[in-house]
Amino acid sequence: MTLVRFYKADGTLDREVEAKPGQRLLDVAWKAKQPLEGACEGVMACSTCHVIVDKADFEKLPPASDEEEDMLDFAAHATRTSRLACQIFLTEEMKSLDVRIPPSARNWLRG
Repeated sequence: MTLVRFYKADGTLDREVEAKPGQRLLDVAWKAKQPLEGACEGVMACSTCHVIVDKADFEKLPPASDEEEDMLDFAAHATRTSRLACQIFLTEEMKSLDVRIPPSARNWLRG
């Protein structure tokens, strides 16, 4: 299991959840009622599931594809450690993952 910590834009802890290896971070975020829209349902055709990954955790993730990097160009408040939650799959090696929800994140589809 991976302990996923979701932080608000101001850096305060919002929620901690446990997730199974193989789960996609976007699905974990939806279940945890995080304000990530994922308008394209995770097919990497938008940037509405943009998260900011903790620097130490970011370095443990596989690199983003060129397509993901292109989509992040459209993300508001993107940083060097930004990723799309639809492209992060939890592994058995991941004991924890800390992500911050950008201040512009809104989930208009799942209210």
